Amino acid sequence: MTHPHPKAPIVDGRAVAAGLLLLAGLLLVPAPAGAGTVTLDGVRVDLRSGTRQVVTVNHTSGTYARVTLWRKSDGRWSNVARTTGRTGYGGLVAGADRRQGTGTTPLGTYRLLSTFGTHARDANWGLAHRKIRSGDFWVQDNRSDYYNRYRNKDHGGFRWRLPASDPNSSERLSDYPKQYEFSIVTGFNYAAQVRHRGSGIFLHVNGRGATAGCVSAPRRFIIRLMNRLEPRLVPLIAIGR
Repeated sequence: MTHPHPKAPIVDGRAVAAGLLLLAGLLLVPAPAGAGTVTLDGVRVDLRSGTRQVVTVNHTSGTYARVTLWRKSDGRWSNVARTTGRTGYGGLVAGADRRQGTGTTPLGTYRLLSTFGTHARDANWGLAHRKIRSGDFWVQDNRSDYYNRYRNKDHGGFRWRLPASDPNSSERLSDYPKQYEFSIVTGFNYAAQVRHRGSGIFLHVNGRGATAGCVSAPRRFIIRLMNRLEPRLVPLIAIGR
């Protein structure tokens, strides 16, 4: 979430594969029990079974954080890349206590599910990807069955015409071409869809300052993540302070 207060038909093999990857990611959102924990750069990570990639977000000061990509190999975690990122203008809060519209970033560990952005899927990207098209929204309408979901207005099911001032207004993705040029969807409140807890917590390209709850990082770092994250490695994001 960025604002404050995508002849006979031809089957595209890559598109089908991306769809299957997205389905697999969604089915794996709940955390399998007993996978254990690890502390990386001072951040507690609640591991999922098979996790070998983690992005940690360690709050440093104000709305700044140290963002690090880790890879587990031969039983050891290694720092692959590191940068300075931004968090929500409302501070950090336990995920279960978060409220929509407060500009807070949820603490905790979440799956990295899929990606979206202004570009078509690159062959090097491992996670399922959607290119933003006209009418694409991230649903924040608390009355909708599609709360905290990517959906086009033509498919209905949410009140996309609500003004930005309405607390149930959804986010038109094309309104943020810089931040959402490259964006990674987190599993925060994805499976549960608890209303009023918040939707659209992403890892995306930096804007001008703090976010409205997402984690942002420099463009080159997000691109590096897009090129490295793999579903088979069960990637996570862990946010701490």
